[in-house]
Amino acid sequence: MPRSCDVVVVNYNAGVLLEGCVNSVLAQGVSRLVLVDNASHDDSLERVTTRFGADKRLIILRNPTNTGFAAACNLGATHCEQAHILFLNPDTVLQPGALQGMVDALRQADDLGMAGGLLCNVDGSEQPGGRRVFPTPRRAVVRALNLSGLAWLSPRLFSDFLLHREPLPPHPTLVEAISGACMLIKREALDSVGGWDEGYFLHCEDLDLCMRFRQEGWKVCFVPQARIFHTWGACSRSRPLFVEWHKHRGMIRFYAKFFRDDYPRVLSWGVSAGVWVRFGVVAGYHSVLRLGRILGQKC
Repeated sequence: MPRSCDVVVVNYNAGVLLEGCVNSVLAQGVSRLVLVDNASHDDSLERVTTRFGADKRLIILRNPTNTGFAAACNLGATHCEQAHILFLNPDTVLQPGALQGMVDALRQADDLGMAGGLLCNVDGSEQPGGRRVFPTPRRAVVRALNLSGLAWLSPRLFSDFLLHREPLPPHPTLVEAISGACMLIKREALDSVGGWDEGYFLHCEDLDLCMRFRQEGWKVCFVPQARIFHTWGACSRSRPLFVEWHKHRGMIRFYAKFFRDDYPRVLSWGVSAGVWVRFGVVAGYHSVLRLGRILGQKC
């Protein structure tokens, strides 16, 4: 049992999904589960308290306001005592042996600082984002223009930054980045980079952390045997514009922080403009959907 591991789950209106997540974590035999609630207004905390409140491994921290994912992760980490910390989304369910598999992978080398598992849909298929390379401006343009189908012409020029379409490796393998939905991290590695960057509110903070790990010499691995069911986007469906705003804002921060000096200024401006144009398109799409639902209700 992975007794050398504490778990941090950040909750915001996860509903009944949070109960399943907490149950799967406690079943892994962890030392401590720190549940940080970002001012939820649903019954998710009440459900967890009723069912698991007597378990001394469960610590609940209630933020009076929504501080964002990165800030909540940092808060949760201050209440952890073990050598490994698993940061886990509330809409995930760890499968038996998943946490132990990631812990075992991290112990294979001193310079391994982070491990992620196989994020799956309910049908068992792999989700995007669980293993990836860094979305450089070039790769972001390729994905935005849907040019990855031309990779057969030039893999270097037309490669995507998501790797879920690649064959699943038989053993843990090094990757550039994993998903913040499930990140097992060595405490010493997290401390060496100063924790999560709280300048991100939601999205891209996981890429930022992976990049800073790389800069400090820490490696990241993907563990295909560690399966985690993930109800993708379950906690954000009720507020799509809010989520998209912070996702695109996070993209701008990420590119400015790590790539601004590597590309001509005009290209950096173009990337920023492209990000905001994309946000405008996505916002328009969601606005039309919302208007359609309103009109449908009136009819």
